[in-house]
Amino acid sequence: MSALLKSRAAVNWGNLGLGLTRRYIFTYKMSEKPTDFSVANGFESKTPFLIGVAGGTASGKSTVCQRIMEKLGQQQKEQTERRVVCISQDSFYRSLTPSERLRAERGQFNFDHPDAFDDKKLLTTLKDILAGKKVEVPEYDYISNSISERSHTIYPADVVLIEGILVFYFPEVRELFHMKLFVDTDSDTRLARRVPRDIMERGRDLEQVLNQYMNFVKPAFEEFCLPTKKFADVIIPRGADNLVAIDLIVHHIWDIMYKKRPRVNGCNGHADEDGRRMSGSSEDTLSR
Repeated sequence: MSALLKSRAAVNWGNLGLGLTRRYIFTYKMSEKPTDFSVANGFESKTPFLIGVAGGTASGKSTVCQRIMEKLGQQQKEQTERRVVCISQDSFYRSLTPSERLRAERGQFNFDHPDAFDDKKLLTTLKDILAGKKVEVPEYDYISNSISERSHTIYPADVVLIEGILVFYFPEVRELFHMKLFVDTDSDTRLARRVPRDIMERGRDLEQVLNQYMNFVKPAFEEFCLPTKKFADVIIPRGADNLVAIDLIVHHIWDIMYKKRPRVNGCNGHADEDGRRMSGSSEDTLSR
């Protein structure tokens, strides 16, 4: 009983069980090929399980995704071998006009407004991913406030994580997700993280960071990001610090990968005759 209360206190599951029961698309074992595999762009086509990860600026969205990938044993794998991949919504900022670029250099452009994103390009990319295609995702340059010439290739994978402040805002994009996570972190903590990040990593000065936060980031969070929390299947308080919540999510993702959960002997993660582990520790991987 105490374990159940601990789990409930760590993560708000919302309508997770009901929602996923209706939307299961991935029921075969990862070690087995489904009957409807095809070949696209020279690679085997898979229908991935799409997970959206939303939350305010510096809430820990990227870190949560990293923790999930680490626990599933994917961080050290080559891109072509990864069965779980992550994409940032920041890669889908739209190109700025010359006047907007000048405003951005002065910290007077609102990058947290829905209009700052190319939602059509994001939608097209996600549909291509769901179709099992290999896609090219551009990299965003935070110093020049523009899409760089560099890009990274996303190969067909079993699970795709898409993180960003407004991934649940656009209805057509939101409807594509099979699981929706909202990283819920205190606003003071988020500001304390954003200030040093923007100064050290993005070349901003303190006054610019604080002005941008008060004039754009905070109001946009309250108007556009926070209301999308109601769409989440799972709410993660304290972000990546909530290890219990992340372990529960990793277990759920693992369950989605298989028709049914393997039998576990005892509570130390020993696998059944299939040889798979289910303890949810960082040693558990999807490499088998």
